[in-house]
Amino acid sequence: MPTTRLTIISVIVAVAALVLVFELLRRRRLREKYAVIWVLISLATVVLAAFPTLLRDAAHLVGIQTPSNLLFFGSVLVLFAVSLQLSREVGLLEEQSRRLAEEVGALHLRVEELEKKQQAAERGSETGRPTPGSEAQSSRRTSAQ
Repeated sequence: MPTTRLTIISVIVAVAALVLVFELLRRRRLREKYAVIWVLISLATVVLAAFPTLLRDAAHLVGIQTPSNLLFFGSVLVLFAVSLQLSREVGLLEEQSRRLAEEVGALHLRVEELEKKQQAAERGSETGRPTPGSEAQSSRRTSAQ
């Protein structure tokens, strides 16, 4: 059975972790979709720190002799789930970044083409000679007027 001193220290550390999660959320350093899981984990830690017999009873119920082994096993499962979720999101973000980079490249090429056409049109108007495509533009302008 844990001593009172260990229980008090555990509760203080667990409450500090809970406060940290809320502070990160308040400062917008932690997104709401992740905050829920971290708040739940922090609350479970506070409860287990305040009532260590719950962990012992849960370990006995599952058939694990040492409660810390159950705690480590649960922690590994949570870390695996978080890692899997983050890996999934990284994959989605990589795909989105690739698609956006392709769109930016296509837009860049389009802007260059339009700039070249504009420069050619400006040079043609300076020399008084029509440039390819400018005749169609001028005929459209006159028909619109």
